[in-house]
This record gives sequence, structure tokens and C-alpha cells, in this order.
Amino acid sequence: MQLQVLFEDNHLIAVNKPAGILSQGDSTGDTTVMDWTKNYIKLRYNKPGDVFLGSIHRLDRPVSGVIIFARTSKALARMNELFKDRKIQKTYWAIVTHQPDPIEGSLKGYIYKDTAKNRSKILPKADSNRHKGAKLAKLDYRLLGRLGSNVLLEVKPETGRPHQIRVQLADQLDAPIRGDLKYGDRNRNEDGNINLHSRSLEFMHPVKKELVKIIAPVPREDQLWGLFHEMEEW
Repeated sequence: MQLQVLFEDNHLIAVNKPAGILSQGDSTGDTTVMDWTKNYIKLRYNKPGDVFLGSIHRLDRPVSGVIIFARTSKALARMNELFKDRKIQKTYWAIVTHQPDPIEGSLKGYIYKDTAKNRSKILPKADSNRHKGAKLAKLDYRLLGRLGSNVLLEVKPETGRPHQIRVQLADQLDAPIRGDLKYGDRNRNEDGNINLHSRSLEFMHPVKKELVKIIAPVPREDQLWGLFHEMEEW
């Protein structure tokens, strides 16, 4: 599969991750989008030996969209600081099963990750006894469109907790993401992935000090995303 490069300079590279591909290596040993990106750099620039590529953030395996890597150690350190200081504007698109009420708003709660089950749960308040390590999770959402029972939401997470968007939409809005059996949807997508897409990243370039906005087209081969392709001009 051909890698779609969305942004590239001497410091950073961003690509459009296909759903179903790992961001980074895990116990499965499956090829990752990081592997693809390293190979792309190696071939394009005829680089001998190992290619440096720093992981800045990750997307869940069944999620598609923009993911960015650092090409230098300096860019890696500075981008990590931007994420830590919440100076990266992240925007996601999600196709959900129900129209939320209200159609625009903010969600807040505490997320606890059960690592054994690879599943998060949302808590109304921090619980240091039963759920040690639960962290505050905040996001904003708004309705973009609806076609039949398919509802398109724009989601802007303020924090970056495990499975945050998935669990907050499902538990706090009663609007599970299409195909997300883990968090309440009853129907599996044919490819086993979910309709959550990392639509854009916006930030001040850590070296050039210029505003950067990177937008990832939705997966056109996915029938559900195809319903909303006209909104890509927004």
C-alpha cells in the first residue's frame, strides 16, 4: 500500500495512517506505519543504515488519519513539549450511531485504563482507591451532519487519554462510534475497524516558528466515510 505523505520537511513528517495499521510496534510484530515511513525516507533520500524517526504520539490501531513523526532529536523533544503543554490543536471526525443531545457541547470526566483488558472507563470523579491513576479527560464536540442513522461529529480533545474519544462519546453521549464493539456499538464494520479519523493537527512549528495545519482526507474506500466526502471542503 502506498504511503500518503501529508507534510514533510527536514524536521517533521506527517502521514495519513490507514485504519487497521499499528502506529508503533507491539507484541504482534506486525508492520507499522512507522516502519512504512522509515522505509519511505530511506528510499526517497537514499539514506544508508538506520533512519532516525521519533514517535511523538499514536493512534489506536482501528483509527485512521494524520499522525506525525520527528525526523531529528531536536524536533522530537520540542514536539513532545508541545503535546505535553497542550499546544497542539487536534481535530477528529467520528461517525456515531445516535445524534447527541445537545448537538454541541463539552464533556468532562476521569478516565481509568484497565491495561489487562485494554479498555478504558469513564468516572464522574477521581477515585484513588478503586481506580488509581484515573486522569481528567476533556473534549468539545459538535454535529457536522447526518445521513439516515449515521451522524458525523467533529471532536476536539483537550487532553489525550487512552481511548478518550471512544469512551466519552459512548458513555457520556450514548453515541458509540460505528464499528466500535468495545465501547457499545452492536455492529462490526466489515474490515473490523472503527469510524474515527484524526482529521487535522495544528501547531506552531517547533523550529521554523510558523503555523502548521495538516489535514488528512478521510478513507474514500470506506463506504460510510464516502457518505460524507462532500464535507471535506469544510
